[in-house]
This record gives sequence, structure tokens and C-alpha cells, in this order.
Amino acid sequence: MTTRFGIGYDAHKLITGESFYLAGIEILAEKGPKGHSDGDVLTHAIIDALLGSIGLGDIGIHFPESSPNVPEGIPSLELLNRTLSLLVRDGWRVVNIDATIALQAPKLQSYIEQIRLAIANILEITAIQVNIKCTTEDGLGYTGSGDGIFAIAIAAVTDEKC
Repeated sequence: MTTRFGIGYDAHKLITGESFYLAGIEILAEKGPKGHSDGDVLTHAIIDALLGSIGLGDIGIHFPESSPNVPEGIPSLELLNRTLSLLVRDGWRVVNIDATIALQAPKLQSYIEQIRLAIANILEITAIQVNIKCTTEDGLGYTGSGDGIFAIAIAAVTDEKC
């Protein structure tokens, strides 16, 4: 049995009037992340962590903006589903995900359980295997000023059969 780990990071600028999604869950906010896809920094960080854990590079290699298979506005959960297919193809399964989102506003606590369930559902694991934390960074930097959002994630995968 082999267990491997990967880390992922993503950041986006927040723009007034943009839709705001984390793990496919719509977040009610005045500003949302600007991106080629739906701008979901959490899901993007998880994808990078999963790809990194098995040495398959990053989201830009597998899902480049220039690809006709990655149309503008594509839901990030679709990209996560495609990432899971790559893991399964190579004999891996997800053990757990741990992630942190940095954002001044809005507060995300009321969304966390929905986000955990959405990620767990796509990755075919239980919600207890997905941990999501949030921080405001106390007004520091681009997240603290309300100009941006970032997420960092760690993934553990194994080749052990269930």
C-alpha cells in the first residue's frame, strides 16, 4: 500500500457582480471571483492537490483555458470529476482533503457543511474525509482588503483497495 500527498493553491480577484461558487454551492455576496471557469478557488486548489499527489502536474496542464473541452464558465465540479477519473484510471482513491479558504467577506461558516458534502459526493468519499476551514486574515493583504480570495488544499490518496 502506498499513500501519497499533494498540495494545491488558487487565488482570484473579486469583482462586483460576479457569481460566487465554492464546490458548486452558490455563495450570496456582492463580489465574486473572476475566472475562466466559475472561479471556484477551493475546487481548483483541491484539483491541484489531487493531481500533485500522483505526479500529474496541475490544473493548467489538464484543463487549459485554450482547450475546447474547457469552455468559459465550466463548473469547477466538472473539472474535479474529470480529475477523479484520472486518479481512478491510475489505481488511486482519495483518503482525505483538508483545505483553508481566506476571504474577508462574506462569512462562509453557514455554507461549510454543504461544501463538504458536495466535495465528498464528487470524490466518492464521506463528508468526514473533507475538512474545510475559513479565515479572514484580519484585514491584511488582498484578501483582507476584500479584493481577492485564495484557497489552499492538501490531499491524501492511496492505492489500497477499499
